Amino acid sequence: MAPEPINLNTIDDLLKDVIQHLYAIQSSVHGYLGPETQQELVRKIKTLTASLHALSLSASALPVLVPPEIIAYVEEGRNPDIYTREFVELVQRGNAYVRRKSEALGAFRDALAEEVLREWPECEGWVRGVVGAG
Repeated sequence: MAPEPINLNTIDDLLKDVIQHLYAIQSSVHGYLGPETQQELVRKIKTLTASLHALSLSASALPVLVPPEIIAYVEEGRNPDIYTREFVELVQRGNAYVRRKSEALGAFRDALAEEVLREWPECEGWVRGVVGAG
């Protein structure tokens, strides 16, 4: 039987297992009674270690590409949500600039077409074709 392909659902299940093992360890530590419960706690820690190892192996097989800028942003202790907001604002400003530039070029095209028609009325078909295509 072929191994199950690694996907985000598999990683999600492995993360849930790790969280469950951490909770079990927390409960065991809270109810620790000494040497009689030590072996149970050691077994749970070994199980957690195995779960973390499986998660690490599976997660590294995912084709997730994170831009280096975001990694650097997080390593500096900054919030990636702020990076996202700043990026969106930058894109919006860029889009607004391109839109205004496109509108200005369209207005220039129309003004040029009027001047060409005024000077060379015999080019009307060609000018209307150019203006209609834009």
